[in-house]
Amino acid sequence: MENLAATVDATGKSCPMPVLMTAKTAKTLNAGDVFLVMATDSGARSDIPAWASQTGNELLESAEEGNVLKFYIRKK
Repeated sequence: MENLAATVDATGKSCPMPVLMTAKTAKTLNAGDVFLVMATDSGARSDIPAWASQTGNELLESAEEGNVLKFYIRKK
């Protein structure tokens, strides 16, 4: 995805760090900004989409490349 406003590199971090890092970054962005979250913790598969839903942000896409989970989120 192009024109990312930020990238959250939570690889190697275990729960709850990927969600905490995602929330902290989201607070710095403007509405409509798209950002990438990368994580290796398997809990992120459910935690990041749940965080996006609960906070009203939009999960645009999720993918898995090797052991890295990638989530593209649009801030609302």
